[in-house]
Amino acid sequence: MNWEAEVIRKKDNLIKDTQSFLQIESVLDEEGGKEGKPFGEKVDDALQYMLRKGEDEGFTVKNVDGYAGHIEYGEGEDIVGVLCHVDVVPAGDGWTTPPFSADIRENKIFARGAIDDKGPTMAAFYALKILKDSGLQLSKKIRMIIGTDEESDWRCVDHYFKHEAMPQIGFAPDADFPIIHAEKGIIDAIVSFTYQQTADHQRYTLKQFTSGMRLNMVPDEAAAAVTATQEHDAELLKTAFEAYLADHQLSGEVKSTADGLHFTLKGVSVHAMEPAHGTNAGIHMANFLCRHELDEQGLAFTSQINALFDQDTRGQKLGIACKDEISGDLTLNVGTIRYTQNEEAKLGLNVRYPVTADGKDVKKGIESIKGASLLKFDDSPPHHVSKDHPLVKTLQRVYEEQTGDPATLIAIGGGTYARSLEAGVAFGPLFPGRPDCAHQKDEYIEIDDLLRATALYAQAMYELAK
Repeated sequence: MNWEAEVIRKKDNLIKDTQSFLQIESVLDEEGGKEGKPFGEKVDDALQYMLRKGEDEGFTVKNVDGYAGHIEYGEGEDIVGVLCHVDVVPAGDGWTTPPFSADIRENKIFARGAIDDKGPTMAAFYALKILKDSGLQLSKKIRMIIGTDEESDWRCVDHYFKHEAMPQIGFAPDADFPIIHAEKGIIDAIVSFTYQQTADHQRYTLKQFTSGMRLNMVPDEAAAAVTATQEHDAELLKTAFEAYLADHQLSGEVKSTADGLHFTLKGVSVHAMEPAHGTNAGIHMANFLCRHELDEQGLAFTSQINALFDQDTRGQKLGIACKDEISGDLTLNVGTIRYTQNEEAKLGLNVRYPVTADGKDVKKGIESIKGASLLKFDDSPPHHVSKDHPLVKTLQRVYEEQTGDPATLIAIGGGTYARSLEAGVAFGPLFPGRPDCAHQKDEYIEIDDLLRATALYAQAMYELAK
C-alpha cells in the first residue's frame, strides 16, 4: 500500500480536524475538576472531542471516568497500544498569534499542543482511520489510549490501567523520530525552608518572590517585591537591576509603587529535559537579589538558590551529577520558586537521571540541602527497551522504508507514556533536524511533517497488528 498517497487523500480533513482540536484550551484546571472531569472542563472537552470522532468513525470507544479513554480497531486477544495525551502545558506570553488559534502560516500550524501532543494524536487517529477505510485485516487490536494528565502527574494512566488491560507492545507519538528506546528516570521534588521571623532592619526586605508554573518547564519569568528603607536606596537598587539585565542580555522591568519595588525578569522557557537550552528567570532573579543587602530570610533563600543552582543544570553542586553511554547526563531544573516573607519558602525541582542510575541517590542529594525539608518526592524510574526487541526492529524497518534514512535509536530526558508499557517506545513526531519547540511560545508543527508522521503511524500500526 502507498501509505503517503492514502494520507494525501485525507489531507484537508486532517488539517481541519487538527486545527479544531488545537483550539480547545486543554490546560489542567485543578480547581475546576469534578467527578467525571477530574482535570477541568477544557481538558475534558479535548478528551470528548477525540472520543466523539472515534464514535463517528465506527471505532470501539470507551471513556474511563474522565481520566482517560480509548479508541480501538481490530480483532484478537493481543493489544497494540498507541499512547497519546490531550492535555497541554500553559501557553505563557509572547506568542505571535493567540496560542489556541491554530493559525496557519509558512505551512505550519501554530498552537500550544501542536507538536506536544495534540497534533500527533490527530495524526495517529487518522492513521487508524486509514487502516479501517482500507479494510486491512488485523490479528490484534490497535488501541489508541488517550490520557489527560501527562503534563503533570500521570494520574490519568494510573487510573486507566487499574481498570483496563495493558497492551503487550506499543508506541507513543510524543517525542522524536526515528525511535526513542530509552527514557531517563524523572524525579519531581518540592523542598521547603523554614526561617525564623526577623525584623526588617536591613537596607532591603524581600517581601515576595515567585517564578515558574510547572516543574517540567524552565521558567521564562520571575517576579519579586522588595521594600527599601530609604528612597535613595530604592533608586540604587533600580539602577543595579537595569545594569544586571544589560550585563546578562536579559529583558525585564522594575516599577515603583506605594508598597515598594516590583521587579520582573524575562527568561527563555524550554522543556526541562535539557534546561541548559533555556534561560531560567528564577535563578537569574535570585542571582541579582542575593548580591544586595536583603533581610536575613530573603538573603538566606536567594543565596542558597544562587549557590546550589546558578549555572549548573547537571546537579554537580548537589553532588548528584552522573551519566551513562545509553542516555547521557543527569539534568536538573529549578521549575518553581515560591517565597513570601515569614510564610513560605519553597523550590520545585525536576531531575532527569540516566537509565543506569538510581533515584535513591538523587533523593539523598536533595535531602542534603542545608535547612531543607522534602515535601514531595515522586520518582518515575528509567525505561529502556533493547535494540533487538521485535517492536524496535519493526519500527526501524517502517521508518527506513518510508524515509530512506537510517532508523537510529535515541535516548531522551523526557518522559513519554511509552514508559507505562513493559515494551513501549516513543515514535515521532519530531523529525531529525527540526527544532524542538514543545513547551515554548509559538509552538508549531510542520504540515508536511504531520502528513509524513500519519503515514508512518499507519504502516507501523499495520505491521505491528497484522
